Amino acid sequence: MAKIKTLFFCQNCGAQSAKWIGRCPSCGEWNTYVEEVIEKADTATANTAWKASTTVGSTPTKAAKPKPLGEILYEEESRLDTHDGELNRVLGGGLVPGSLVLIGGEPGIGKSTLMLQIAMHLGRLKVLYVSGEESEQQIKMRAERLGQQHAGLYILTETSTQNIFRQIDQLQPNVVIIDSIQTLHSSLVESGAGSVSQVRECTQELLKYAKETGVPVLLIGHITKDGSIAGPKILEHMVDTVLQFEGDRHLTYRILRTIKNRFGSTSELGIYEMQGSGLRQVSNPSEILLSQRSETLSGIAIGGTLEGNRPLLVEVQALVTPATYGTPQRSATGFDAKRLQMLLAVLEKRSGLRLGQHDVFLNIAGGLRLDDPALDLAVCAAVVSSLNDIPLAGEICLAAEVGLSGEIRAVSRLDQRLSEAEKLGFAEMYISQFNARGLDLSRYGIRVHPSGRLDEVLSGLFG
Repeated sequence: MAKIKTLFFCQNCGAQSAKWIGRCPSCGEWNTYVEEVIEKADTATANTAWKASTTVGSTPTKAAKPKPLGEILYEEESRLDTHDGELNRVLGGGLVPGSLVLIGGEPGIGKSTLMLQIAMHLGRLKVLYVSGEESEQQIKMRAERLGQQHAGLYILTETSTQNIFRQIDQLQPNVVIIDSIQTLHSSLVESGAGSVSQVRECTQELLKYAKETGVPVLLIGHITKDGSIAGPKILEHMVDTVLQFEGDRHLTYRILRTIKNRFGSTSELGIYEMQGSGLRQVSNPSEILLSQRSETLSGIAIGGTLEGNRPLLVEVQALVTPATYGTPQRSATGFDAKRLQMLLAVLEKRSGLRLGQHDVFLNIAGGLRLDDPALDLAVCAAVVSSLNDIPLAGEICLAAEVGLSGEIRAVSRLDQRLSEAEKLGFAEMYISQFNARGLDLSRYGIRVHPSGRLDEVLSGLFG
């Protein structure tokens, strides 16, 4: 009998070694090598997983040859419209033919629901939905809950890539969806499904299929407990686009964020609202984030921020109370806790506020996580409002960074923030005086207050 061949693979980066080693020489992580049984197939056998025919459509395939850059003809590729405005925005305008898209997220966040909605929105296209986690009846139940029908949607419950490609050859779909890549296995590799070698081999076969046929493939991927895509890091390098589906399962809003995109910008994001009938696109998230605001309460300020290229007006909530126990607490939800500590120190040093004996709690309404420094001024205003129990006027918003010396610093793309505030009916906006230079404020129907110091803003807000 032939000896069983095994190799050790790093679970973090996918590097391989003939023996176990404590520290990975590629990524530097400790105790990440795991032994896996492999089968070294010859080249002829390995290519049978996805072996393209001599023709793709009606065009014969040819061996690739080097070409001078000037002789390469380029035409704008027509993208497939997913009929989902948020997903189209994140992808850069739609699905590119032959692209490989990876979507990751926490369990229960709505990845399968989003993909099933997209499959049923694709109209006349023939879509193959491959599920290795759910039965046909479970998928049918979800489709009934979504309340949509698509005659060109085909469901396949299979985990073997050889069987999947056999069905693909017979069906000839326009779009393929895999749920999920960690459940697939190839007979060319002896290790179990979800291992480093299996994930890498299955992704390589799907990549070869997508590039040779021009059929876009969408992969659903699991994530680890620290939020990264499960499997080798090479998985994210192999695919064309990596999307992250974020949000709290106990809240209604979800964010689809771009981590990598070879065909568009990585600064775009889409926002969805989870409902009983599926995911609803949120075209104007600022109105929803501000809809439950009460203008008579203290500790609330509106900040103008940017998520990717998208302007948002968010509600910053602060609660300042005398410390019951010896050490005052500093807690932030949706905002950087260290930055909150810095802003509180600036308020104490530069504005003379006594916050050393107070608990400070900060929350970004709506469950969003933001790191835009333009929220600094809104955070300071909310803290002072709660400390003095003086509510802010409901038609005021703020967008500026606060420096350590108490200066108000400029922020990027202020014109988008002003346009969003004007569209939502705000009357006043506090900004940095350095942002006002070179900006025609007369074309905005909103009163702008340029300031250079934090004390000036607090005096204008609270007297």
